[in-house]
Amino acid sequence: MKKKINFKNFSIYFDQYLFISITLVSIMGLFFLYSASQEDLNSVIKQSIFVGFGLMLMFAVSQLDPDFYKMSSGLFLVVSIVLIFITILFGKEINGAKRWLDLGFFTLQTSEIVKIALPIFLASYLYNKPLPISPKHTFITLILISFIFFLVYRQPDLGTGLVVFMAGVYILFLAGLSWKFIFISFGLIVLSLPFLWNNFLQPFQRQRILTFLDPSSDPYGSSWNITQSKIAIGSGGMSGKGFQEGSQAHLNFLPEAETDFIFAVIAEEFGFVGVCILLSIFFFILLRCLYLAFNARDRFCRLTIGGLSLVFASTLFINLGMVVGIIPVVGMPMPFISKGGSSLLSFYIAFGIIISMATHKKLMQK
Repeated sequence: MKKKINFKNFSIYFDQYLFISITLVSIMGLFFLYSASQEDLNSVIKQSIFVGFGLMLMFAVSQLDPDFYKMSSGLFLVVSIVLIFITILFGKEINGAKRWLDLGFFTLQTSEIVKIALPIFLASYLYNKPLPISPKHTFITLILISFIFFLVYRQPDLGTGLVVFMAGVYILFLAGLSWKFIFISFGLIVLSLPFLWNNFLQPFQRQRILTFLDPSSDPYGSSWNITQSKIAIGSGGMSGKGFQEGSQAHLNFLPEAETDFIFAVIAEEFGFVGVCILLSIFFFILLRCLYLAFNARDRFCRLTIGGLSLVFASTLFINLGMVVGIIPVVGMPMPFISKGGSSLLSFYIAFGIIISMATHKKLMQK
């Protein structure tokens, strides 16, 4: 139930279902992180600060009228693109990748900002275009999406780049892209796969795909991560080994246990039952967003809610898919669960915007 709490001179816009479910999954994330980090209180305290600030930020962002986002979407996108350029030139390099800006008190992953800015801008650009979307507007949209994808990819960050690309395509699809264009584009992508393989993918990215196709090819090298992840998930059984009893993470077999592979820790320690509870909360969040999108006040709000919700769903699917081995490993955190401030705050902002789009109604509706 959407709530608008009226006082004399102001109103509070609030969706109790999203707020409670996101708060619950965030607290569960701190609980899981404590075990995955092997009782590292510093990591949990730092993550707790992000969670507390993020919840307040989500509430603050939800109070702004959707018209504010519509009018400022262009500026928001330009700022996010400039930040990516700055990151490519002066960013902090870790393992050969420049994805972060060191702000002293906080390391910002700038691609997380454009992941929100792009769908909002495209929603503001396409919401009043006649259906189906014309080839001209489709071409302009795809050029912009491809340009931003290329910037993120050059950091290099293929995982986030794919989410950014999908974020733009989702809006284009929801805005009324013709099925004929979709099928033709899909066919062209399939035909261009050999070219992309030889000229687009980095050697380590090709190796990840080969590892995905044949995990036994390099069990102690490139296949190590996914092999240990599958062992952790399979050993959890129905009810799990118990909190802090997972051998894969606590004996340091499982890499990136606090970030990309934290789901494997959850599955090992809490089993099938624990995983079902967690995924049920995520599923409820997605269903709630779907309901809010259908009942939004106008087309811009519906497109924005739909686009941001699908970004969240794609991030979750990619993380789960790589951890269980159904897609190649690309490096993707689990929303609200994995350690990391930039991704965490970006989703709080995204859901704050979703709540804004859902709870602000026009004074007169026909």
